[in-house]
Amino acid sequence: MTDSFIDNLNQAQSLANRFRGFLPVVIDVETGGFEASQHALLEIAAVTLEMNDEGQLCRQETVSAAVLPHPDLVVEQSALDFTGIDLNDPGRQAIPEKEALRQVFEKVRLGVRENDCTRAVVVAHNAHFDLGFLNAAVNRSGIKRNPFHPFSCFDTATLAGLAYGQTVLARACSAAGIPFNNREAHSAAYDAEKTADLFCAIVNRWQELGGWQ
Repeated sequence: MTDSFIDNLNQAQSLANRFRGFLPVVIDVETGGFEASQHALLEIAAVTLEMNDEGQLCRQETVSAAVLPHPDLVVEQSALDFTGIDLNDPGRQAIPEKEALRQVFEKVRLGVRENDCTRAVVVAHNAHFDLGFLNAAVNRSGIKRNPFHPFSCFDTATLAGLAYGQTVLARACSAAGIPFNNREAHSAAYDAEKTADLFCAIVNRWQELGGWQ
């Protein structure tokens, strides 16, 4: 292979080139309810992505944190029953909201720099829900440099509906041939990793069909 061919191949396989300068990062949040302005953030996870040597998008690294509920916000018991989160469990090792965001954003900013991207963009299942809670937490914490685009996102519920005819995460993963354990679901890290696998499967399938070269 010539050097110019390798350079062109590397450019074609770069995340920055594939997503118009944006770095897709998969986010999942577990919360105390449905309203970002009223209900507390309880868990957050982020999964970074990379291109392998064959130009396939794949999962890279996961960072997650359990979050101490903000004192001014509400945690509904129904939300705890749904997620299975026990706020009194010392094994949660929960940290303040601002520290949790710092840990996640540190990894995201590193990915943005390493991939020559201009900004990160949220990938999530029903993405505007997660993005809304992320933005609300950023505003509460007074963080000035949010690495994520404030309103653009990739929604895997919509993409999976198009690609597989399924919009529920577990069913979409099943249709894509991705193992999914319902007993592990509703952990931010687990759901983020499964969402990442689903997003990668959709992007790679689209490329194999000739949709992007």
